[in-house]
Amino acid sequence: MSAAFSPLAAIEAVREFSRFYTNFLGVLNRAYLDSAYTLTEARVLFEIASHDGIAATALKRDLHLDAAYLSRILKRFGADGLIATEADAADRRSQIIRVTATGQSLFEEFAKRSRAQIAERFSDLPQEAPDRVVEAMHTIRTILDAPAASTATAIIRAHRPGDIGWIVQSQGRFYHDEFGWDMRFEGLVAEVAGRFLTNFNPDKEHCWIAERGGLNVGSVMITDGGDGVAKLRLLYVDKAARGLGLGRALVEECITFARRHGYRQLSLWTNDNLEAARGIYLRAGFSLISEEKHRMFGPLLNGQTWRLDL
Repeated sequence: MSAAFSPLAAIEAVREFSRFYTNFLGVLNRAYLDSAYTLTEARVLFEIASHDGIAATALKRDLHLDAAYLSRILKRFGADGLIATEADAADRRSQIIRVTATGQSLFEEFAKRSRAQIAERFSDLPQEAPDRVVEAMHTIRTILDAPAASTATAIIRAHRPGDIGWIVQSQGRFYHDEFGWDMRFEGLVAEVAGRFLTNFNPDKEHCWIAERGGLNVGSVMITDGGDGVAKLRLLYVDKAARGLGLGRALVEECITFARRHGYRQLSLWTNDNLEAARGIYLRAGFSLISEEKHRMFGPLLNGQTWRLDL
């Protein structure tokens, strides 16, 4: 936790954002999406329509609703012809609930109106803004819904438009916050990334992105160093994805690519305070070739060159 973190400020920020977002979606309106139903009633209908039969007890548990309140909602749905019920063979005190054709039609209409509402809001934003909003939503959910995030499977894929910008931003911020490196480091990352894009040769170079739950959480790239030497550049794994073996997997991708494309050596430059990365290089068979003190990014560091004969 950052020393500058203020619990009271965080609480107020969450409350302020909650007020903004509920107004944005119009969820405080009595009529949800200009219908005759409230948001809670629409949420109950959504859960029922999303299952091929669901027990009333499961609805109560999953939606954290008072039993009497849920009973009134289901009674209204029955009167409006939205649901049909049958006895729950597993629990005689409960019922199995399914949507009728009328209920399914209303459910689909809610989905249509909701998509149209959000699309209208997004249509007025600058071109890159919707992607930033979606990424921020993924970030909030990943951090706050830790149990769900912990079960998300990570994938490693090739870079896409926008990924290289993310590499510069994420590494510049991380190494400043974690190690106090100044903006010259971000400048170096931007320089390496810019050259990669400008001179990209897919037959000799590649960039990998580790993605988890729809979010970028890691990266590495191979560039052509000339004379049969490949360079491993910009290895990074976000703190939220540490311990999953992504750093090792990214390095293995580099080694496999370098061998397949005829390189005789794979080299890299790092600093000795990056212990996790150095451990990965050692286990992968790299050897330390040279080291030199420097202040390229502010603090006194010990730069190291490592090499793997392929």
